Amino acid sequence: MAIYYYAIMLGISILLTVVYAFIFHKHFDPNITIMVILIPIINLAFVFMALSKTPEEAVIPLKISYLGGCYVLLSTLFLIINTCGIKTKAWMKAVFFVVSTAVYVTALTIGYSDIFYVGLPKIGEAYGASYLYDKHYGFMHTVFYVLVAVYYLIIVAAIVYSFFKKKQVPRIILILISISVTIAMIGFFGARLITNKIELLPITYNVGMAIYIIIVSRLRLYNPSDSVIDSLVQKGDTGFISFDNKMRYLGSNETAKKMIPELNELMIDKPINGNPWFMENILPLIKEFESDEEKNKHLLERDGKTYFINVNRLVLTHLWHAHKGYQFLITDDTANQQYIKLIKTYNSQLEEEVIKKTRSILDMQDKLVMGMARMVEGRDNSTGGHIKRTSDGVRILMGEIMKENELGLSEEFCKDIIKAAPMHDLGKITVDDQILRKPGRFTPEEFEAMKTHAAEGARIVGQILEGTEDKEFARIAVNVAHYHHERWDGSGYPCKLKGEEIPLEARIMAIADVYDALVSKRVYKEKMSFDEAHDIIMSGMGSQFDKSLEKYYLAARPALEEYYKHADS
Repeated sequence: MAIYYYAIMLGISILLTVVYAFIFHKHFDPNITIMVILIPIINLAFVFMALSKTPEEAVIPLKISYLGGCYVLLSTLFLIINTCGIKTKAWMKAVFFVVSTAVYVTALTIGYSDIFYVGLPKIGEAYGASYLYDKHYGFMHTVFYVLVAVYYLIIVAAIVYSFFKKKQVPRIILILISISVTIAMIGFFGARLITNKIELLPITYNVGMAIYIIIVSRLRLYNPSDSVIDSLVQKGDTGFISFDNKMRYLGSNETAKKMIPELNELMIDKPINGNPWFMENILPLIKEFESDEEKNKHLLERDGKTYFINVNRLVLTHLWHAHKGYQFLITDDTANQQYIKLIKTYNSQLEEEVIKKTRSILDMQDKLVMGMARMVEGRDNSTGGHIKRTSDGVRILMGEIMKENELGLSEEFCKDIIKAAPMHDLGKITVDDQILRKPGRFTPEEFEAMKTHAAEGARIVGQILEGTEDKEFARIAVNVAHYHHERWDGSGYPCKLKGEEIPLEARIMAIADVYDALVSKRVYKEKMSFDEAHDIIMSGMGSQFDKSLEKYYLAARPALEEYYKHADS
């Protein structure tokens, strides 16, 4: 009997919903969730329609059944757009949604207006279930069919475009979506050619629903960032702790609990006020962060280890970037701090010798700095010889700048920036080996990790040179490490400084750094010709680089090219 068919289809859709609930992950595309919710509701409507005895009883489930054409297909369209990475404006999606809603609202007028249905269809019985016939469609029902057809054509066009143009879109996903949408279209337009006494849409919806569950399971395989984030949060080397604005504990991962066992004493949603350890060690960090958000990095020493703590706002992006509390990122910085302490020990020895005016020790300091820089460079597969070449590039540029010295720079400034140049990439010592030694281009996530080397380099250089009598050199070295990736137009990192906010020494370093990257070979590219590199440098004057340094670069160009002809790149 047909009523059993509808009931079985409802049961299958509910079962698939339960399966989806068990495998659900917060990173699933919300459009699939919408479809998984709507399809059982639509199938339930078909059950009630089959049980109806009069047209009036069938009206409400009939209206509900139109959710499929208006919203399930729309969610499929949004899914393919998101999956294929097709760029669309937010207003375009809003227009699609408004149009679908407008059409569905007219479907709700069935029984009250002739705009969607002219009168009510008749009801008959076949195979033990009721069915509707003698339907007279209004103008908006034609619009509904047009809407469904348009959505289908757009989806097909997106799939075909992605299949041939989008190399990073999994082909199996495109094929599965194609199968699902094609089956749905058969249910919409082809079922009437087979029979009008039993609805085939429920089975097409269930097949599509099963396919979407397969799709969502496979999509996570193609998005390693999800698994990486989960692994980082639960088992990684970084601890995470969250508090709300009222200093109530929200939670932490297992790594944080191992670093700070006192977390096991806290209760979720309870303030930390009653815990002495957190009042003494955590609350002051939050108060300092509130007074100045730049003061968000701290070191915590306990049990023979040193932990690096980064305090940030807890932001919920889906609530208009609302600040809901504080998040602590904690990493074991013991080895790095021991290294820095070792370097500081060396610095102390060097300072004592400087006081004794022993030039040989000053030379040793220079060699030590260069050795450190080369040690960092030795971890990086892609920048062999970069330290020496950029240092020589800075020396050549400074030679031209100091010829007429229109900038009014001191001789000591010139010497200091040349001396500081090898330290500009020291921050890479904090970058994970898997990223630093990767034989190819970085992913966006890896590039974000790499970008931290500028701020970390400033921190390390500052600690290395802490206490040195040459305060001016320390300032220049920190600035070179911190800001050599800033851009004149403000689009650089890590601080997005603009124009003359960027220290002059960092602006000079930036030209030498970029020039070397262009004319040197990397694992992911061949070296450029001098003319190509020159064109890029010149095109960046006024946007990436300080326009006022252009004439010095032009004057230094012959010497730079002559140097790089013989440099080991």
